Amino acid sequence: MTSEVAEQTSDQDVFGGVDSHADTIHVAVIGDNGGHLADAEFATTAAGYAAALAFLNAHGHVIRIGVEGTASYGAGFTRAARSHGHRVVEVNRPDRAERRRIGKSDPIDAYAAARAALSGRASGAPKDDTVAGIRALHNAARSAVKARTAALNQITHVLFTAPESIRAKYGQLKGTDRTDALARLRPAGDRVHVAVLTALKSLARRVKGLTAEHMALTKALDGETTVHNTGLRAAHGVGPDTAAQLLITAGGNPERMRTEASFAALCGAAPVPASSGRTNRHRLSRGGDRAANAALYRIALVRMSSDSRTREYVARQTAAGRTKKEVIRLLKRAIAREMFRCLTTTVTVPGIADLRPLRQSKNITLTAAARHFGVWPATISTLERGIRRDDGLAHTYRDWLSAA
Repeated sequence: MTSEVAEQTSDQDVFGGVDSHADTIHVAVIGDNGGHLADAEFATTAAGYAAALAFLNAHGHVIRIGVEGTASYGAGFTRAARSHGHRVVEVNRPDRAERRRIGKSDPIDAYAAARAALSGRASGAPKDDTVAGIRALHNAARSAVKARTAALNQITHVLFTAPESIRAKYGQLKGTDRTDALARLRPAGDRVHVAVLTALKSLARRVKGLTAEHMALTKALDGETTVHNTGLRAAHGVGPDTAAQLLITAGGNPERMRTEASFAALCGAAPVPASSGRTNRHRLSRGGDRAANAALYRIALVRMSSDSRTREYVARQTAAGRTKKEVIRLLKRAIAREMFRCLTTTVTVPGIADLRPLRQSKNITLTAAARHFGVWPATISTLERGIRRDDGLAHTYRDWLSAA
């Protein structure tokens, strides 16, 4: 009799639910009719994940596993489950009204996650694990910038209330000049002067250290984003930070990458109707991933200032009576379409490694090349180093160098 029950159990379809925490995960199993079968708690270790998967498999054929926090506390279990061929879906935490009605505990949340996986309410794919390194570098770089800004603001506030002799000497300095001068301080004078100068010196050195840290992180981020998606990083106006943000947004929402329209809506770049009466217009969306929206905005600003085709487009739209906000909305929508192609397809980037050696072999300076094309020397330099992509200029530049 026991063998028959075991055989029936192994043949039935089951669904799993996981409530994840820092040290433990609670796993629940339900049948395909929604009936509760079993639940248990496991440690967030490799052995714990293996035991949890064995626990699920022992109750039948696992169709789907709903996991809360696939990119946070549940990341380890998600990684282990997917490596064993299980389908994992992202489960949003229950809303407050439901929790007030049925209460909250680890088993309750685990069973709720399993029911969400069974009903199809939870169908989102887990966040893409391939961008985990980019996400870590991006977060570290952003935190360095925030800490640096906080230190700079502290310097300004200390100088506001500093003794007059200190404020007169350093209050008029700006930017790196002030930071460098304060970092070289040798505090002297009475106790008040020594204390204030010591604080300013410490803050200035902190700023310099955070600046160097941010530059190193940005360099590492540049290398990672270039390797991960060369076409995206090479697109005009897409720097390391912007490329990283778009990759994080795409990796964190894989189910929204099926069409370019859904990606545009995800980024808050899809036009939203704002018509009334005789007025027929659209406005910028205030929804979606605001960090991704900000990334598209930065690309739009760069192209409006340095891309000839974009500037011509802006001029045409302005002449047609559109406001700057409306033009930027149109640009962001078009940029979202281009970024979607870069994120979902392989974009071939023409090689530029031959440009600098070719120019140097002709004994042509950057200034001379820039003067010929009517651009700044920095434009030619960034083109040669692959920092800025301009396929048209690169092709014309190569032909000119070959004929020189």
